[in-house]
Amino acid sequence: MTISRVEKTVNETREELGKQLGYRFRDDELLERALTHRSFVNEQGCEERCTHNERLEFLGDAVVGVSVAHFLMLNLPQAREGRLTKTRAAVVSEAGLSEAARRLGLGSCLRLGKGEEQGGGREKPSILCDAFEALVGAIYLDSDYETAREVVLRQLEDLLRAALRGDLDHDFKTRLQERLAAAGLDPPLYPVVAEHGPDHEKVFEVVVRVGEREFPSAQGHSKKAAEQKAAERALDALALEE
Repeated sequence: MTISRVEKTVNETREELGKQLGYRFRDDELLERALTHRSFVNEQGCEERCTHNERLEFLGDAVVGVSVAHFLMLNLPQAREGRLTKTRAAVVSEAGLSEAARRLGLGSCLRLGKGEEQGGGREKPSILCDAFEALVGAIYLDSDYETAREVVLRQLEDLLRAALRGDLDHDFKTRLQERLAAAGLDPPLYPVVAEHGPDHEKVFEVVVRVGEREFPSAQGHSKKAAEQKAAERALDALALEE
């Protein structure tokens, strides 16, 4: 994909992204930077004139964290620090933020290098999560904290509602095991069915097996992350059967 084609793709999707965000950038260069992955800069050899999104990701991570923490403080006035910390971690997890990025269609907006493109980078949870944080960081710089906070809370609304209901108090693996035990079923197994990518950026693919049944697979940059995502998908599948 050439630079011109990437630019065209970004321009075509920018207006729709703005609608989904409920925010329009004043500085398009900030938006462009938020959507630029390191692989694009490395492959194009444009380090001097191109900037990837990692610094914005660093800033956005902090903005997302404090926005969610403030929301939980206000809406869970009786919760102790331990519960608040655990709940915040569940909300701002890679799984949660990457799903928010998917709903925004961020994957189709990203500027990726050819290798990352061919490797399915537009669907990688880690890349989507980082892009979401970078986008929040860009909004913060383009406007102010209050505006960025409103975008974060709006995009994470479903997760935050689940947090207030207490649905995120346990990790997905614990919740799945508890559910299966209550139904008198065997405990889940989490076999690794595939590994992708180089050693420094390994992606593990895991499935959940309960007796003879196998649930949809999930991927993560660690076995633990993949297991959590796979457990979440198994819980979603079981919920649909109710």
